[in-house]
Amino acid sequence: MDKVWLKTYEKFGIPADISMPAENTSLVDIFENNFKKFGPREAFLFMDKAMTFSELEQHSRHFAAYLQTLGLAKGSRVAVMMPNVFQYPIVALGVFRAGLVLVNVNPLYTTRELEHQLNDSGAQALVIVENFASVYQPIHGKTPVKHVVVTGVGDMLGLLKGTIVNFVLRKVRKQIPAWNIAKHVGFNAALSKGASAKYTRPTTTLSDTAVLQYTGGTTGVSKGAELTHRNLVANLLQCEGIFSSKFGQGDAEAGDRIVCALPLYHIFAFMVCALYGMYKGQANILIPNPRDLPAVIGELRKYKPSFFPAVNTLFNALVNNEEFKALDHSNLKMAMGGGMAVLPSTAEAWKKVTGTIIIEGYGLSETSPVATANPPINTEFTGTIGVPLPATEVALLDDDGKPVALGELDSEGHPKSGEISIRGPQVMKGYWNRPDETAKVMTADGFFRTGDVGIMNDEGYFKIVDRKKDMILVSGFNVYPSEIEEVVAQHPKVLEVAAIGVPDEKSGEVPKIFVVKKDESLTAEEILAFTKQNLTGYKQPRQVEFLQELPKSNVGKILRKDLRK
Repeated sequence: MDKVWLKTYEKFGIPADISMPAENTSLVDIFENNFKKFGPREAFLFMDKAMTFSELEQHSRHFAAYLQTLGLAKGSRVAVMMPNVFQYPIVALGVFRAGLVLVNVNPLYTTRELEHQLNDSGAQALVIVENFASVYQPIHGKTPVKHVVVTGVGDMLGLLKGTIVNFVLRKVRKQIPAWNIAKHVGFNAALSKGASAKYTRPTTTLSDTAVLQYTGGTTGVSKGAELTHRNLVANLLQCEGIFSSKFGQGDAEAGDRIVCALPLYHIFAFMVCALYGMYKGQANILIPNPRDLPAVIGELRKYKPSFFPAVNTLFNALVNNEEFKALDHSNLKMAMGGGMAVLPSTAEAWKKVTGTIIIEGYGLSETSPVATANPPINTEFTGTIGVPLPATEVALLDDDGKPVALGELDSEGHPKSGEISIRGPQVMKGYWNRPDETAKVMTADGFFRTGDVGIMNDEGYFKIVDRKKDMILVSGFNVYPSEIEEVVAQHPKVLEVAAIGVPDEKSGEVPKIFVVKKDESLTAEEILAFTKQNLTGYKQPRQVEFLQELPKSNVGKILRKDLRK
């Protein structure tokens, strides 16, 4: 495919390539350099407390030393299950600095989902916030996990404030279900042990695996996208390349702050908030619950952020809120939408309220994640996912795997679409221990087939027109129908089930299930209660429809496309 986006690069001063560091470097080198450079600057803000880059350096080194006392071999996996709190960046950087692999875990997982991910990743250590310890407790001893570190939300807020926060959550709000995990270690005890232990800096290279980022599979089995230090370093430099067209190369200004309302275990926030924010020297405003709009608005009023990455649902909720409209938005330089499509109506309202446009981007766990983005120097919302990032090629492949040529038309005279396929240094090494699944999505010449169908215009801007996969997209989170079906099919009164996504104003889509009864007494309420026990909130069906039979192909495959009609 012609790289027509290079014309757009020239127009906006975007570099066509990136300059990667030497093979014997890693994320660790980048951040150790930034700890020195930004020392006294605020790195993270949470509950009216600030953690500087110097403090982050010390805490993460102590946690790395603690992990090394456990005798974990280089490349061992450490699972982290927590919301946006100070402990997350400390642990993530500690894992990298110990030469280990970070396994991001959704803290809202059920026991079933958590057990699969711990077994699949082979994680030997788990760091978990006490709010979710009861979810892990039933599988303690049933996975490879040998070491469990449990933390309270307030553990890094100082003795007085931390004690009060933990007391309120435990005793007043009663948000911590009872749990009992034998031989667990408290987070502050782990840091203390690390502080008195010797830290040995391991040799980590760009080729080493940094993160296992779990993503759904069309088979219903969650797979770990294996992201190397090279993938993540490349994506940092690629983001810098496209964003520098507006803000220039170099560090953020002191006082620049980034809103981190997206959960850090999600690849979008992990890269765009945590890693890119630290790389630029911005302070991350950690928001643990973006659904609590008054709390979100309180943080925005207090800190006046300069960069706001989010999903359409949050942007939309804010622009329809009178308190948000009344805020001072003069510090805001850029807003970035990802995870799900940004609606033109939302983008228009956002510009009217804040004076900035929403820069829409696109990516996946498998691409570390950013693959395309709109140049921030644009003055209008384009309604596209933008152009490929520097050093990235995007091809539209037809059903035979051949590139669709620019200007090629379909039988109805419309621009011909194809499967968006991506090649670049940010594309994953493969799915963890799943060469069969990796082979399904990688072409012989190194393109990752996304399953999304798109078109490209003559300036290199891409637009998604359809999804090839049956994936349901709920507020930016991938939900695979087969996982919902697998759970519902276990109900003794269900004969057959199929799941699809249906439009929803608030979250883009929600899951709907079609059920054939085995027992006529089955009710929708029964099924919804059953799924609530076994599926994370955003995966739970919102609608149930009973049918006498499900539409099937000649070979007996359930036809979800017919159900969507």
